[in-house]
Parts: sequence; structure tokens; C-alpha cells
Amino acid sequence: MRVFFAIPLLASLAASGWSQTSYPNSAQNPFFGSVIAQPRTSEILKLSLDDAVRRGLQNNLGLKQAESAEKIVHGQRNQVLQQFLPTITLTGDTGFYQHNLAALGFSQSQLNHFASLYPPGMVPHIPLITKNSLTQGQVHYNQTLFSSTVIAGWKAAGAAERAQHFSKMSARGEVVQQVANAYLYAIAAGSEVDNAKALVAQAQVLLDRAHASHVAGVVPNIDELRAKVQLRGQQQLLILAQNKYQEDLILLKREIGLDPGQDIALTDPTPYSDLAEQTPEEVRATAYKNRQDYQNLQNLLVGYKAIHAAYRSQRYPTLQFNGFYGTNTVNGAGTHGVFLAMGTLSFPIFREAELRGNEDVAQAEVNAASAQLDDLRIHIDQQVRSALLDVAASKQLVEVSRSNVDLATATLSDVTERVNAGVDDNLPLVDAQTSLATAEVNLIQSLYRYNVSKLALARAAGILEQQYRDYLGK
Repeated sequence: MRVFFAIPLLASLAASGWSQTSYPNSAQNPFFGSVIAQPRTSEILKLSLDDAVRRGLQNNLGLKQAESAEKIVHGQRNQVLQQFLPTITLTGDTGFYQHNLAALGFSQSQLNHFASLYPPGMVPHIPLITKNSLTQGQVHYNQTLFSSTVIAGWKAAGAAERAQHFSKMSARGEVVQQVANAYLYAIAAGSEVDNAKALVAQAQVLLDRAHASHVAGVVPNIDELRAKVQLRGQQQLLILAQNKYQEDLILLKREIGLDPGQDIALTDPTPYSDLAEQTPEEVRATAYKNRQDYQNLQNLLVGYKAIHAAYRSQRYPTLQFNGFYGTNTVNGAGTHGVFLAMGTLSFPIFREAELRGNEDVAQAEVNAASAQLDDLRIHIDQQVRSALLDVAASKQLVEVSRSNVDLATATLSDVTERVNAGVDDNLPLVDAQTSLATAEVNLIQSLYRYNVSKLALARAAGILEQQYRDYLGK
């Protein structure tokens, strides 16, 4: 018997890639989390795709972490900068001192000898234990005038800061892609809810008609049973679709900083527009110019080369200036100025093993980064070509799905006329409704995949944040 024909549709939906039984979280990927920037309100928040992207760029956890990392690197660069700048400190102290001259190597006979140098009548008594008070204040000045190591370190710090900036910009692209995908996924889930509601309404009409016909004795009881099974199956699909839609909304809210309990309404419909054809060479050239991860790795390579140069420059001399100016007062007997001005030139005599070891490590890092950069160029080419293939295939799927919906709609119309005319029972009608439901679900899926593939192409080209609206046709 084919009374339960509607049930396989439910099973196929549950087993397809369209069904999502587990949802990612911020513990797995910080881009699936956010900081809650807006408390929950009783009003329904109307949310467009642009609003969702804007909130994601403000509140997404993954982007917050990337911004913090950029600030850390900026602070480290300032620490390196201080090695070029003068260090000026002010010190002041006062104290009472007691000295044991015997412990310092002086004997009483030596002290007596010093006393004999004074004129008669002015011979001081010099004890072995002396006491005095000292008050002093000094301004210290220290600066590195020349150091190849510091210069190379400054270049490395600048490259690291630029690399982290591009890492942050790459994180912004990741946020746009994640939020846009979540929004489109929720739109598709909402369309599935609307479709399921329409099918429930159709199944209810079919059941009412079959019941009335059975009561009138026009059709057998099996037609009414079929209609009841069809209605129950569609109601099950509706419950699953509504639950899935709410879960998708929660995931979207977690990515953009809204309270999971906040009621929202998506205002944008499913976008659709044809994308202008592009060649792999065109997209690849755009990617090499705009991909933040590519620019990030380029600057990392510059940084590693600067570190290697810093280790090599440790063999060069270093010139420093140190000095101070201050005043000293001893036992309250007046104040006298004191100062020091000293230049220091230093260079290593023998540290060859350490220096060569540092150079070898730095050179290995340069080689590894260079290899990664070469691989990334090939990887970008691969991503671009795969994205273009996905866009083309997804577009064809949309066209085929729309054609299937038209054919299923025409079939349902013809079967409905035959049933209304009494030519056939309602079994073909149930089959036709199920076929139309499957075709509409496939169309929703294909539209979602087409839009996601266009976003992936924009991301592969490195222009997602700037042009996601153009790629979606909004």
C-alpha cells in the first residue's frame, strides 16, 4: 500500500545535508560567539542582512580577539621604540651613613700619617668609625645612539604590526561570511516554515474534501485515510521546520551580540541575481591584491627577514651615551654640583656559536615562511577555481530546481482537476503534493547554496566585506 507515501519525504529531509542536528559554538570557533551588546527587550527586533553584518563587526568574539591581538602587537612595537628614545629619570635620596674604615683596608697608622700632613694646631682626629649624612638629587640620561640590532628589531616589529593588522582584516571577512551565511541559512529555514504551513493548509483542504466525499458515499474510506496520513506527515514537517528555524535564529543572534532570547524578525527575502562571469585569472589577480591572509604572510616573511638581520647585526658595535647631573650635600656643609657624561662603545669579541645558532634559527623561519607563501599562492588559485565551479554549478541547480517546481505545480494542477472531476482517487493527488513539496525544498536549498557559493567566491577574492551586497544582488 502507498498510504504512507508522505513519510519518506520527512525521512529524506532528516537525512539530507539540509538538516542540521548539532550547532557550532564559540568553544569550537570564537567566530560563532559574541559579546552581548544589547539586553533582551520585549519588542521584536527587525533585522536586515546589513544590520546583522554591522552588529557582527561590532560584537563578534573572534573579531574582538583579533583586535586585542593587534593592540598587543602595537604595544610591543612601542616597547621596541623605547630603545631608540632617551630614558630620563629623576632620583633623590637622603640618608645617614656609618663607615668602618678598617674594613675598607685603612689602619690607624695610615690615618695618623694623613693627620701629620696638616699644619700644627690643625691636626684632625680621624677615627676608624666615621659617620656622615648625605642628601643628593640627580637627573639621569641614557640613550642608544647606534645599534644595528635595535634597528633590525624595529623593522621586525613594524612588519609584525602590519601582519597583525591584516590578520584582523581577515577576521572581519570571516565575520561577514559567518554572519551572512547564518542569515541566509535562517532565511532558507524560514522559507521552509512558510512552505510547510502552505502544505499543511493544502493537506487540510484535501482531508476535508475526502471526508465530505466519504460521508456522501462518493469515495471509499481509504481516500480519507490517505488524506489524514498526508496531513499528519505535513504537520510533522512543520514542527521540525519551526524548531529548526528557531535554532538557526539563536545561532545568528550568538554571532552578532544579541541575547539568545531576543525575538527577531528577518526583513530581507532570499536574494537572487546572476553573477557576472569572471575568469580564474581575473579573480586570482584580485585575490593577490586584496587577500588579507596573503598580505599577512608577506609581512610575516618581512618580519622574519628582519629578525635574521638583527641576529647578524649582533656582531656590529653598539654606541651608547649615559650621564647624570645632580647635587650632593654632606653633613649639611653646603651643596655642590656633580655630573657624569660617558659614551660607551661595545662590540662582541667571541660569541660565534651563539650568533651562528641564532642566525640558523632565524634563517629556518625565513625559509618556512617563504615556503608557506609559495603554497598560499597555489592555494588561492585552487580556492578561486573551486569557488567559480561552485557558483556555476549552484546556478544550474537553481535553474533546474525552478523548472522542477514549475513541472510539479503543473502536475498538481492537472491531478487536482482529475480528482475534482471524479476521474481518479486522491492517491495521485497525494503523490503530486509530495513531489511539489520536494521540489520546493530543493529550490530553497539550491538558492541558499548559490548565495553561499557567491559569498565564498567574494571571500576567495578578498573583497567580501566591501562587495558582499553586489555579489548577493542586494
